[in-house]
Amino acid sequence: MDKDAPLAPGLYVVSTPIGAARDITLRALDVLAAADVIVAEDTRVSRRLMEIHGIRREGRPVIAYHDHNGAAQRPRILEMLEAGQSVAQVSDAGTPMVADPGFDLARAATEAGHAVHAVPGASSPLAALVVSGLPSDRFLFAGFLPTAEGAKRRMLEELASVPATLIFFESGRRCLGTVKLMESVLGDRSAAVCRELTKKFETTVRGSLGELAAHFDGDVPKGEIVILVDRDRSVASEEDRDRMLEEALKTMSVKDAAREVAGALDLPRKDVYAAALALGGRK
Repeated sequence: MDKDAPLAPGLYVVSTPIGAARDITLRALDVLAAADVIVAEDTRVSRRLMEIHGIRREGRPVIAYHDHNGAAQRPRILEMLEAGQSVAQVSDAGTPMVADPGFDLARAATEAGHAVHAVPGASSPLAALVVSGLPSDRFLFAGFLPTAEGAKRRMLEELASVPATLIFFESGRRCLGTVKLMESVLGDRSAAVCRELTKKFETTVRGSLGELAAHFDGDVPKGEIVILVDRDRSVASEEDRDRMLEEALKTMSVKDAAREVAGALDLPRKDVYAAALALGGRK
């Protein structure tokens, strides 16, 4: 978009930094500067971000939109969209609608026939996946686990067979208990705990769930926590094997593809080689 051109009417879902203030896109800054209205999870946080980047909004409103007032605010915001205004939506950090109340507003806007635009940027689940060292070819963001142990256990049991890296948000004070429960339910899988991503005290601890439980025993991590857990390597399905082989065979020989996939899935190489021959023939 031309930063000097007026913003077309519609809802703009704007990603903001999860820590470092400079982790914001130029387009996001243009939208925040040009939008007729900004709806923010916390107006103080959003005003501070705009101050850092020199954005002035004299005469244009910044209004609160969060879990507690969303139902009351949505009709007002829809009226603004109906009047042809441009509305930028931001959360405190990261991408709106990822574990925050933005989904209801975007759905209401689309149902009313208004344009909804994504202004992509920072996202803590993706940032955590990048630094975790765990497979990124398939992943599932599961958000916050329930606080009650019984409900948390049931949710983990439901997710145990998902053939993907699992990503969760958790609080520091519940981190140790959650990691221990994960080991009990999921087995001693490879995992990572990421804290304060992109901030001054960013840390990532990698290891098995048992090793992570030992690491955090007696230590309550502070700040925003993301826990990532590898898929169950002991029950890799033929579908997973063949999918990975088909991808590997695009750039590798049968022998190399078999070695790569067998190592990734902890499967006998001769069995994977036979499957690779069936899929790709000899090269």
